[in-house]
Amino acid sequence: MIRHLGRAATYAGLSAAAFVSVFPFWWMVVGMTNTSADITRGRSGFGSALGQNLAAFMGQVDLPRVLFNSGLIAVLGTVFTLAVSSLAGYGFEMFRSRRKERVFAALLLMLSIPFAALMIPLFLMFARMGLMNTYAAMLLPGIASIFIIFYFRQSTRAFPHELRDAARIDGLKEWQIFLHIYMPVMKSTYAAATIIVFMANWNAYLWPLIVLQTNDMRTIQLVVSSLVSAYSPDFGVVMVGAVIATLPTVLVFFLLQRSFVQGILGGVK
Repeated sequence: MIRHLGRAATYAGLSAAAFVSVFPFWWMVVGMTNTSADITRGRSGFGSALGQNLAAFMGQVDLPRVLFNSGLIAVLGTVFTLAVSSLAGYGFEMFRSRRKERVFAALLLMLSIPFAALMIPLFLMFARMGLMNTYAAMLLPGIASIFIIFYFRQSTRAFPHELRDAARIDGLKEWQIFLHIYMPVMKSTYAAATIIVFMANWNAYLWPLIVLQTNDMRTIQLVVSSLVSAYSPDFGVVMVGAVIATLPTVLVFFLLQRSFVQGILGGVK
């Protein structure tokens, strides 16, 4: 009896957590079909203003350009970050030394520095390099992600060293071991890191707000923010933008969710 009550309490708690997690997205989907007045009044049912809201959103936003900017930054940022950070994590774990341990400890210490403290130095550096309002200014600061380096190093500890030794005996060089042995074995780790980095790049707001200074370079997050900050925002149009901004991250997560769970479990061993 006690076991059944415990199981029922567990399912009730999980159901409540699932409701809290899903409700904001459900509210956005419902809101995009209602007028701003209905949303303000708290209407929870579907309305008939979807076409009107979509037309208003498309009239205010160059959606193909905005999605291209966000997609390019997210995809390139993810590829470059995974390439550099996984190499660094692999090197820190496979070629350990006291000097590398000190460097790694210094990197972890830098995680305590808030990004707000780095914005002005980064802004001045990119301004002097003439890279403001460019994709490079968006991509370069996040390529060597300390958290992703740490994550790959922790995951690499579970990598079977016997495979590496056998590959060396077969005559493979270190870069071949990394490409042909390490990466296939660690694919779940790469999948989990892909979700983390893609979502961080897609949802980035503060740094793009600083460095992307023209309308043709704006990302979807900046567009949605500009809709909200209007003197009299149309919340139905805002909900359309919010749903469009959310869909790519939801799609990426559902495509990689199984590998994401495996990668997270492997990363904390």
